[in-house]
Amino acid sequence: MKITIIAPGSRGDVQPYVALGKGLRNAGHTVGILASQDFQTLILEHGLQFLDLGGNMQDIAQGLQSLLEQGNFLKILSSMGKTAQRLADQVAAKGLAACQGSDLIIAGLGGLFVGLALSEKLGIPFIQAYYFPFTPTREFPNALVPMPPGGLPAWANRLTHSLAQQMMWQNYRAADTQARRQVLQMAPAPFRGPIAALQQEKQTVLYGYSPQVIPIPKDWGDFIHVTGYWFLGPPAGWEPPVELVNFLQSGPPPVYIGFGSMVNSKAAETTDLVLKALARTAQRGVLSAGWGGLKKEALPETVFMIDSLPFSWLFPQMAAVVHHGGAGTTSIGLWGGIPAIITPFMGDQPFWAQRVYELGVSPRPIPLRRLTVDNLADAIQQAVSDTTMQTKAARLGERIRAENGTARAVEVIEQVIARSN
Repeated sequence: MKITIIAPGSRGDVQPYVALGKGLRNAGHTVGILASQDFQTLILEHGLQFLDLGGNMQDIAQGLQSLLEQGNFLKILSSMGKTAQRLADQVAAKGLAACQGSDLIIAGLGGLFVGLALSEKLGIPFIQAYYFPFTPTREFPNALVPMPPGGLPAWANRLTHSLAQQMMWQNYRAADTQARRQVLQMAPAPFRGPIAALQQEKQTVLYGYSPQVIPIPKDWGDFIHVTGYWFLGPPAGWEPPVELVNFLQSGPPPVYIGFGSMVNSKAAETTDLVLKALARTAQRGVLSAGWGGLKKEALPETVFMIDSLPFSWLFPQMAAVVHHGGAGTTSIGLWGGIPAIITPFMGDQPFWAQRVYELGVSPRPIPLRRLTVDNLADAIQQAVSDTTMQTKAARLGERIRAENGTARAVEVIEQVIARSN
């Protein structure tokens, strides 16, 4: 088959689909990924076709800097909806060209609405593929809806999913309508959007996370498949930097600290805070600059600064990992079998932070606005000294590594296509 995967967003949004695409390619299919220019190298170095969505996601994230730091997801979503409307024609045109001749379109939340429009326009089957739960259930709240302490009753949990779905749709509805009318020459989608109809039709849904982390809800149908994580290893021929290897071999396992694509106007202050927490706990550190721009001037010999490299290689060599709680970073930390310390910024990050804490493999989450030297140092100390937490993390990692989420997802995709032919 010729398969097109639509994957706008940051690296954490794109990387699971690169892993899924690589699995499909290894099964004999031709796979292209429609993504922003930031990720051309990532996609090409794993043997997939890069389909240029245009634009630069890091520039868009920098434009949202103040909102990201506030952590107000509704304001962030509103701003992203306006950005989507500005780029709607470009995205639809690029998507239309990319999907011509495809046998299947795959997309998650970031590409859901344009993917559905293109599927309808071109008559191509569509499969939803997410890396966090988005289907209504009574068993837990939606990952995008902020929760009060103590949680919600089961009936209210289910409502949060409908709320999140409408929240996403209504913010992107203007962009979707513009793309349908001006580029695709189609009628607008219904006012309430397409998501509920997909669920009523029981169309296949893939979830690329582990049932060891979130058990499969009893009220989900058999058309919903929780496959396990879609992990991406290093590209062929990749070698770690010699200086980093020497640093890792020169002492005990360090603590990784990085906040991925979360931008930060106070990068120097955050770096200083992190260094003080490491010094107070007498821990070595590996700092990742990321889009937040952690500064690397005048670092002590016990701290090493890195740019982008495969976490699947790095994390198993760490004593603990401190990060923002993005789905991708969280999954690799759990796979690596080491304790995490999560400082959530926005979106689904608080959901993952709370879940990892409930699993007993992380100290209590520290929201960004509450991050101090004292509470970060306390959390690091707990993560590197609590043997019960370390044992739970190691055992959870073993169970996750025994899964092959990518292979299972490929199997489901091929079954769906076989039934439709």
